[in-house]
Amino acid sequence: MVGSANLNIMIKAARKAGRSLVKDFREVENLQVSMKGAGDFVSKADLAAEKILKDELMGARPTYGWLAEEGGEEEGQDPTRRWIVDPLDGTTNFLHGLPHWAISIALEHKGQVLAGVIFDPSKDEMFFAEKGAGAWMNESRLRVSGRSKMIESIFATGLPFGGRADLPETLKDLARLLPTCAGVRRWGSAALDLAYVGAGRYDGFWERRLNAWDLAAGVIIVREAGGLVEPLNPSREILGHGEIICANEPIFSGFAKVIRG
Repeated sequence: MVGSANLNIMIKAARKAGRSLVKDFREVENLQVSMKGAGDFVSKADLAAEKILKDELMGARPTYGWLAEEGGEEEGQDPTRRWIVDPLDGTTNFLHGLPHWAISIALEHKGQVLAGVIFDPSKDEMFFAEKGAGAWMNESRLRVSGRSKMIESIFATGLPFGGRADLPETLKDLARLLPTCAGVRRWGSAALDLAYVGAGRYDGFWERRLNAWDLAAGVIIVREAGGLVEPLNPSREILGHGEIICANEPIFSGFAKVIRG
């Protein structure tokens, strides 16, 4: 697929940051790690990847705004456009030597995500989408799964850790969902969870208390792959409130009914 200039900039930046992260991942035991909060670590590798991404993306589009996990928010000369970036989604996996983590980059225009890239350097899988142009993984077009029965479907979510207050709510979700489906996975990267829904590997995903940089690229990938995406509470916003539920069209309503209680 030949994408727009912006998409090509995003893919190039993701690959460059990915090379840096893979190099550090091979030496994960030697990384200097500092505590950022309960169960949430930031490493030198994470910060180095964000610098590469910022240099590449802002170097190519210096008037755009910037929102990233480590570097915070900066308003650009063009207030209608901004990059939304997570340089390392799945930091805990990375620091434990688990090869399941990703770089997430989205381009937002007037509050709408126009393009998204999720790159898994460990597996060399580049998931990307542009509004109206479909979703792709490397050279292959993506489509959400075709399953129509909940009992044959597997779902993904995140599980609260470190004493987070939403644990009881998540346990209630699982109690309702597990009897109705083929399984639930918790792999530790919301960006890849969304990419996997777009690729048909998972049939659906839900989670609360996420950030815009966890979600932005994945939302457009799932939608362009034919999936339905909504906030858990229909009166809220996905990126603004950090909550999401998504699935293929045949099972979405049944899945949403179970999760929403």
